[in-house]
Amino acid sequence: MSLLQGVLSWVLSWAGLCQIMAVVGIGLVALVAVWMARLLARHAWYTHRLSCFCRPHADSWLMGHMGQMQSTEEGLLQVDELVQTYKHSCSWFLGPFYHFVRVFHPDYVKPLLMASASITVKDELIYGHLRPWLGRSLLLSNGEEWLRRRRLLTPVFHFDILKSYVATFNTSTDTMHGKWRCLVAEGRANMEMFDHVTLMTLDSLLKCVFSYNSNCQELTSEYVSAIVELSDLIIDRRLKILHHWDWFYWKTQQGKKFKKALSVVHGYSALVEKIRGVMYYCVRKISGVLQDDDGLGLTDEEIQAEANTFMFAGHDTTASAICWTLYNLARHAHFQEKCRQEVMDLMQGRDRHAIEWEDLSNLTFTTMCIRESLRLHSPVQAVTRQYTQDMALPGGRTVPEGAICLVSIYGTHHNPTVWTNPNEFDPLRFDPSNTKKRPSHAFIPFSSGPRNCIGQKFALAELRVVVALTLLRFRLTLGVNPELGTSSGGIRRVPQLVLRAEGGLWLRLEPLTTPGGR
Repeated sequence: MSLLQGVLSWVLSWAGLCQIMAVVGIGLVALVAVWMARLLARHAWYTHRLSCFCRPHADSWLMGHMGQMQSTEEGLLQVDELVQTYKHSCSWFLGPFYHFVRVFHPDYVKPLLMASASITVKDELIYGHLRPWLGRSLLLSNGEEWLRRRRLLTPVFHFDILKSYVATFNTSTDTMHGKWRCLVAEGRANMEMFDHVTLMTLDSLLKCVFSYNSNCQELTSEYVSAIVELSDLIIDRRLKILHHWDWFYWKTQQGKKFKKALSVVHGYSALVEKIRGVMYYCVRKISGVLQDDDGLGLTDEEIQAEANTFMFAGHDTTASAICWTLYNLARHAHFQEKCRQEVMDLMQGRDRHAIEWEDLSNLTFTTMCIRESLRLHSPVQAVTRQYTQDMALPGGRTVPEGAICLVSIYGTHHNPTVWTNPNEFDPLRFDPSNTKKRPSHAFIPFSSGPRNCIGQKFALAELRVVVALTLLRFRLTLGVNPELGTSSGGIRRVPQLVLRAEGGLWLRLEPLTTPGGR
């Protein structure tokens, strides 16, 4: 009898468990159904609201342009095609999840970038994937939090402080040039620029902002390699919709690679611990003086987030800008020679060939070449924004609240309605007589408005010092990628977090023995 009761009890309990599971299953199905219904209703609403913008061909109403965005040379050519076809803007959908307005004309760019920071939000699609790396730093924060950080950090890039950095730019460049002379003496005049210039800009940044002499130009940098890997992984994650959900991504092979590279960047062994210690001291000293209305400076957590952001954004974007400037001058020998002559004229009568703060404003043509290179090969190809209210654009068009606005820096800089022959390198575009004729937002390599790049003056100063000294000491011609056997004249651009070149950017260097040499 007890056996029969046990069996009945087991059957009943099993049946009860099945009932519970069925109820839970039905509940989950109902929740998913509600989520999908809301998602599709939201998609239909945005599709309607964005109908005032032309929409490129999409594979379906539901999936939109999923799979069409590429971080390759072909992706940039796709942007060229969009600009040629739509002139100023178009809508873009990534499934029912993300709804974009892509803008690439100054008249459409200006109202978006000049909008008040109080209504501007950094979106999760583009910037959210950076948060595990950069934390809630100035780059990723919003609203009052952003305003407070910007106010506290702006003095780090004040003109008076920038003046003292110029000597450091000189010494870091000297170190790089010393390495180049040794390589040329060994018969290795064909060099990949990103490898060398990235270490040099990291060296400068650590000395200027962190007051730390890392010797990183003399060592193999695990940190730089990890940054390149993180950049690749972040771009790869953006293109795979399932990887946008953390619970899924961290279980994938790419997610595990990301965590491994992140541990290198955040740890960086004893060196980074020293850097952080110095950074804490330096920024704590600054924030102790520059306090907010409550008498508070930056917390340790905030300082760590800014340290990681400064270390990435402060050297990688500048390195890209320098490399592409040298590449463009290697392709145009007459412009290179004109810049060199300008620098040599500046150095006449000096015992030591170094660039001083007062020299920067006298490098007129060299600066024109730098700006043209920043137009043609902007380190950052686009910025994105969301707004907490509808945004009016020309032609009676409106961007609805919550849509992602993708401001295409590349598209704006290559728009033939703004720039004549936009794919040609022509520094005379930046002759003062020509700049007056262009719209204010035709040239935006550092973005614009209240959320522009806080370090742009730092970057421009370093660019002018490095380019001027390099042309004074070396003649540049296009090199050859030794693995592919192809000239750098046929490079394929790779728009990662910053613009790079597939297989690297190779130049051939010839040391100069003229009075302009070192």
